[in-house]
Amino acid sequence: MTVRVGVIGAGMIGQDHIRRLTDVVAGAQVTAVTDIDSGRAAETAVRVGARALPDGPALIAADDVDAVLVTSWGPTHAEHVLNAIAAGKPVLCEKPLATTAEDCLRIVDAECSYGRRLVQVGFMRRYDAGYRQLKGVLDGGTIGTPLMVHCAHRNPTVPDAYHSAMAAQDTAVHEIDVLRWLLGDEIVSAQVITPRATSRRFEHLKDPQIMLFETAQGVRIDLEVFVNCQYGYDIQCETVGETGLARLPDPAAVGIRTAGQHGSAVLQDWKDRFGDAFDTEFREWIASVEAGGEPTGPSAWDGYAATVITDATVRSLESGQQPVTVGMKPRPALHGGPA
Repeated sequence: MTVRVGVIGAGMIGQDHIRRLTDVVAGAQVTAVTDIDSGRAAETAVRVGARALPDGPALIAADDVDAVLVTSWGPTHAEHVLNAIAAGKPVLCEKPLATTAEDCLRIVDAECSYGRRLVQVGFMRRYDAGYRQLKGVLDGGTIGTPLMVHCAHRNPTVPDAYHSAMAAQDTAVHEIDVLRWLLGDEIVSAQVITPRATSRRFEHLKDPQIMLFETAQGVRIDLEVFVNCQYGYDIQCETVGETGLARLPDPAAVGIRTAGQHGSAVLQDWKDRFGDAFDTEFREWIASVEAGGEPTGPSAWDGYAATVITDATVRSLESGQQPVTVGMKPRPALHGGPA
């Protein structure tokens, strides 16, 4: 079986995923594309042998679309995901699932009413080989009960359009999701502390930021978000347990000794760091659609949880850096809550 995929949104990330579905992932075919820029949709469709359709509803309703990929502008995500659920079609939505917690809950409720999971959210770190190894160590009890987690998310630079709230909403959201998954625990409070600001930032931006989280089981997490670090794209994660610690490995790189120094290259962007994770994410999603089962990746509930936690993080930043309680609705049985 070939899974016929319709893509809503042909911008940068949409183009990368269309390439992935066309050239990397077996068993998938892009059959329809739509974009707010109809010319870009038409050009993309011709290149991959697909049809260009006028809008999201037309694409979702198309007979030659078995599954939907949403890579459009964030505020449009909820509409497209809800339409896919109504049509009974599996949908992979790039983060965010929706831009408000209320819209995320609408999606969760719609899925529960439908009676089975159809939605997967594009938190690709769960598919990274290093994070999966770290998950295996924690689940296996190798370092005992986790007590603390130390993380860093560093970018070389960000554009002028990047604002302080995006440190949580666009950057730290990846750690928020992957830490919930790694620990099998829920984040219940968030706080942001701003140290001395780097002179290499735009004046309107608070950078770096230190985010402090606490989980329901009392694990303390500190996350450094530094988006103008200058030297590269650097992701770090270390979990300290009762009997040891486990550290996320750096990507493999050749060590160079020359001119009296020893070093290795640092990756410069997220595409190089997590390209393999994206490939694995899409292979597993297509396999789940082909098998007719429910998606196994991050769920609509995970998308809701990430949005609620980032909202609390932003409130802490904007209200004097005080701790903010994360208030989540009860988890439904479809997503692992009490029956």
